[in-house]
Amino acid sequence: MKAGKDKVISLHYTLTVDGEKVESSLDRNEPLWILLGHGQLIPGLEKALEGHEAGDTLQAEIAPAEGYGERQEGLTQRVPKKYFQQAAKLKPGMTTVLALKEGGHRVVVVQKVGMTTVDVDLNHPMAGKTLNFDVTVNEVRDGTEEEIQHGHAHPPGAEAH
Repeated sequence: MKAGKDKVISLHYTLTVDGEKVESSLDRNEPLWILLGHGQLIPGLEKALEGHEAGDTLQAEIAPAEGYGERQEGLTQRVPKKYFQQAAKLKPGMTTVLALKEGGHRVVVVQKVGMTTVDVDLNHPMAGKTLNFDVTVNEVRDGTEEEIQHGHAHPPGAEAH
C-alpha cells in the first residue's frame, strides 16, 4: 500500500540541520504515527512521503518554503508572563511554547525576560533553515473513519480522542 492522503504511516526519522542532529524518533525508540493530508507534518515532508510503502527509506531535503517558512525580521512580541507555564525558569535563547488566545500553541524563542513580561521571537526556531530528514517507513495503512474525522492517527494502544 502506498502512502497518500488519509493513509496512516508509522515512520522513524532523524532530522539534521547544517550537519547537526536536531532530533530523532530512534532516540525515543518510538515511531511517529501520522495521518497524511491533515497538516500534521510540514508540507515538504508530507510530499516526500507520498507514494512510499512499508520498508522504504528516503532522504528528504526540505527548503524553508516547504518547512517552517522564511525568517521574518521584526516578528517579536512582548507577552505578559501569565501566558507562560514556566515563566520563572525562562532565559534568553530558550525555546518555549506560548498558548494562543485563539486556541492552539506556538513555539517561540525567548529574547528578553522582564519583571512582568517576556519578549519573544515569533519565528519558529527552524524558520529559514533547510531541513534534512532520513526516514524509514515502517507501516502504511488506511486511516479509519474515526482517525480521518479527528484529523490524526491513533497509534496502537493509544486512546482515541
